[in-house]
Amino acid sequence: MTARISSTLRTPRAMWLTVLGSVLLLLPLVDRNNAQIDFLANAGAFVLLALGLNIVVGFAGLLDLGYAAFFAIGSYSYAMLASQQFNLHVPFWLMLLVAPVVAAIFGVLLGAPTLRLRGDYLAIVTLGFGEIVPQTFLNLAQYTNGPNGISSLDQPVLFGRSFGFSATPYYYTLLALIVIGIAIARNLERSRLGRAWMAIREDELAARHMGINTTVTKLSAFALGASFSGLAGVAYAAKLDLVSPDQFQFNVSVLVLSMLVLGGMGNITGVMVGSFVLSFVNSYLLPQSTNIAHQLGFANVDFTNYRFMLYGVILVTMMLFRPEGLIPSRQRKAELREALVDPGLAVQEQAEYEGARAS
Repeated sequence: MTARISSTLRTPRAMWLTVLGSVLLLLPLVDRNNAQIDFLANAGAFVLLALGLNIVVGFAGLLDLGYAAFFAIGSYSYAMLASQQFNLHVPFWLMLLVAPVVAAIFGVLLGAPTLRLRGDYLAIVTLGFGEIVPQTFLNLAQYTNGPNGISSLDQPVLFGRSFGFSATPYYYTLLALIVIGIAIARNLERSRLGRAWMAIREDELAARHMGINTTVTKLSAFALGASFSGLAGVAYAAKLDLVSPDQFQFNVSVLVLSMLVLGGMGNITGVMVGSFVLSFVNSYLLPQSTNIAHQLGFANVDFTNYRFMLYGVILVTMMLFRPEGLIPSRQRKAELREALVDPGLAVQEQAEYEGARAS
């Protein structure tokens, strides 16, 4: 057994993972800059979001443009059940189990009416859901305080010590949640359910004829993807100590989807790389560039106002030159390269699908 473990650790992949894990664990002990640890903790929340959306879009091929809605549901679940709002104080660690279940239920409620939709029609319905949820929280002012949101949330407590406003405990908490999320996502990808998702992504009609229950399979993708978002929502809300509707607008869904496109849909490592890169650009590089511009005398320059343009440039550039992403999955890379070699293949498959549906 010892020899097997030592031989495993000698593989390049295991060595890199060991080094990376050691760096991530020791980083807060070396870097005492709370602002930088705070950025990494925020980036960790978006890594969780990207892992969840990757299940829906990357594995199952279901385009979801309203993913921020589940982020809001997870955050508001914690805000309502762990604050003075209703004088309820459910522990943070219990909410890490409750909020994903609540978000998964709403994921099923979203998925049920969209079972017969695909492509643009599915995207429009999910976009509508993503707009409805923040507006609902905004208008239910008697329960959510409307635009002011819910503040003074309960701080997580571990072994009798409160997290307080230090970013370090939230960093370690999100790091642990990411490790758990990666393990779940990898097991799902290799499971029978994961193979069913990929079959639906490639050809839903053929998958149905092969005996796959597409209804249950698609609903499970929506539910599991939403649960990741709910989990991230709890950690993010507890860290910010505030939840308000303007935190969950359409731009959040666009940002997370851009992370998938940049990193490589369907590849867990690629998704995490893409989420970190865009989190760095969005939360660190653009604000710091604005500060530098102000110091140089360009007081009217604000690079954060160009973030949507940046997302657009990234999406267009990736679609034109590397549609499979920076670190694509092998299967998706082969599919896209095959489509590029034979441009008429995708058109033919779509025509066959539409013809089968019409008959």
